[in-house]
Amino acid sequence: MGRKIKEASPMREQIKALARDLLTRDGYRGVSFGDIATELETTRANIHYHFGNKQSLVEEVLADYVDETLAGLKSVFGRDDLPLTGKIGEVVEISRRRHRRYNPSGRGTAPWSLIARMRQDSEALTPPARAALERFAVELNESVVAAVRAARDRGEFAETMPVDDVALQLVSIANSAAPI
Repeated sequence: MGRKIKEASPMREQIKALARDLLTRDGYRGVSFGDIATELETTRANIHYHFGNKQSLVEEVLADYVDETLAGLKSVFGRDDLPLTGKIGEVVEISRRRHRRYNPSGRGTAPWSLIARMRQDSEALTPPARAALERFAVELNESVVAAVRAARDRGEFAETMPVDDVALQLVSIANSAAPI
């Protein structure tokens, strides 16, 4: 039988939002239910009620973040009205907005990508959480390959341009954006 998913509630969403920020900032090992309970002025038991354990909370928060990030990237890379350079500019702007969320001056070095942060802690993650990170990598690659191929087919590049090689470079940059 499948995993039972609790209905969304305001407290559940508050827990997830705070957990996302704390996990991004402090990593998997740096966040506890106690930290979340203190900031939300609730009890650890309340957090356990909503998520059971830390692993379940992290799995859900990470899966939601991956879904949201992929949806944003796919909506950009799938646009027919932008050349590839415009799509890259849009993706850079998405990253800048996320960076500014955790680095308001725009010049800080605080972690800003939950995906990059969880990759650093991947050995501590559950198989479903690691699968979410892998799904992000696979689907990002698919989206970029399709965008590069479409750009080549529209005449933005020479017909002989190696689509997979160019896409590999763009995916590598996107996957390294947070540490850079």
